[in-house]
Amino acid sequence: MFTRIAGTVGTAALVMGALLGIASPANAETNPACSSGVTQIGTTAYIKSGGTTIASVKQFKGCNKNWSYTYVWEGFRSSHSGTWWACSGVSTSSGLEDYKCGGNHQKEVWSSGANTLTVCTKAYGQLEWSSGEGSAATSQRC
Repeated sequence: MFTRIAGTVGTAALVMGALLGIASPANAETNPACSSGVTQIGTTAYIKSGGTTIASVKQFKGCNKNWSYTYVWEGFRSSHSGTWWACSGVSTSSGLEDYKCGGNHQKEVWSSGANTLTVCTKAYGQLEWSSGEGSAATSQRC
């Protein structure tokens, strides 16, 4: 009887831990150009191909700049052995102020950092591959 109760309690603890892990906000990605850290601003946008999400786009602030970040999801990476490129930039009403593309098969790309904290911005991400392309932009932050 005790073994059965202990097993049930242990299972409940594992389930609660998993649920709390799902509900918790994700830690911000580490920006290699801003050692003091960055904070995500605005919503996350998703690049899709058909109905499948293939990459995420986020905007961050830190080190007195705005940053765009594009992350290519594992499902896309594992199913596309051909050439593909991810790009990321900060968009203002004047256009892209900051835009950078990674190398072939680079799974994450940070923009170069834009001096745009005093204007409204969106993060813009793009993914191009041999048979298509997709892009997305986050919500605007002012």
